[in-house]
Amino acid sequence: MPFMLKSKLYLGATLAAVMSIAAVAEDASFDRNAALETVETLAADNMGGRAAGTDGNAMARAYLLERITDAGFEPVGPSFEHQFKFTPRLPTGAPEITGTNLLFRIAGAGNTGKTIVVSAHYDHVGTRGGQIFNGADDNASGVAGALAIAEALKNNPPENDFIFALFDAEEMGLQGARAFVRNRQMIDPNIAFNINFDMLSRSDKNELYVAGVFHRPELKPVVESVASKVPVTLLMGHDDPALGNNDWTFASDHGPFHSDGVPFLYFGVEDHPHYHRPSDVYDSIPVDFFLRSLETVVMAAREVDRHLAAN
Repeated sequence: MPFMLKSKLYLGATLAAVMSIAAVAEDASFDRNAALETVETLAADNMGGRAAGTDGNAMARAYLLERITDAGFEPVGPSFEHQFKFTPRLPTGAPEITGTNLLFRIAGAGNTGKTIVVSAHYDHVGTRGGQIFNGADDNASGVAGALAIAEALKNNPPENDFIFALFDAEEMGLQGARAFVRNRQMIDPNIAFNINFDMLSRSDKNELYVAGVFHRPELKPVVESVASKVPVTLLMGHDDPALGNNDWTFASDHGPFHSDGVPFLYFGVEDHPHYHRPSDVYDSIPVDFFLRSLETVVMAAREVDRHLAAN
């Protein structure tokens, strides 16, 4: 009898472990090759650095539009493309630019009445002095993260509704995100959370940071739960105003959401020697860390979805 009991306990523990591994694998299910192709394509020389208002930016948008259309995603409103206009601050007298955000959605299965926005900007700084700033990490990697989550959620629907926002003109003052937030009540009055990605592919320390918990301490258990099972070192920080330039609260497209009272989590690596340099190219990306980083953000999106559905 003791032997039988021990065997049953062992079998139960084994099955629980297998089920846990399977759940993690399901949470992080996405096409690794497609993610790498996303970065390689967006960071190619023919995109010219993807600055808002340029031919290269339009090429990047066309590529992404084809990807999301072929995948069968539903647009937000009548079109995936949402245009906005802005005037760059510099140089003085610069002409008005038309930017274009790409928006698509996945309906949640839980009828929670809440919408999570997953965002990443697809533009970069363009070509300067004859050198192409390819922007592989900044932010082709973040776009790949958003698409990986979309793929995972399409295959295994979330509880809450999700909008995926590929923003334009982040590098010119978060213009795409500002335009989205200005119109968010018309886009979706139920927006309750923002998950933003900007630079997911480079870390010699195997570290990925998540900012936002300082402003919303109730999110700490959510992040701790993610950190306990992901394949990178996930650290909280870079969100305290006392840090000065090391406070990332308004450093990327989550900033306008925060200003409008929407809770956010921002995932990104710390600055590195390739940041805003011509050397930020696809061939120099550490593929192993990048794929583990993507696995992390896919699992994080799942955890946020569960948290929001339960609260």
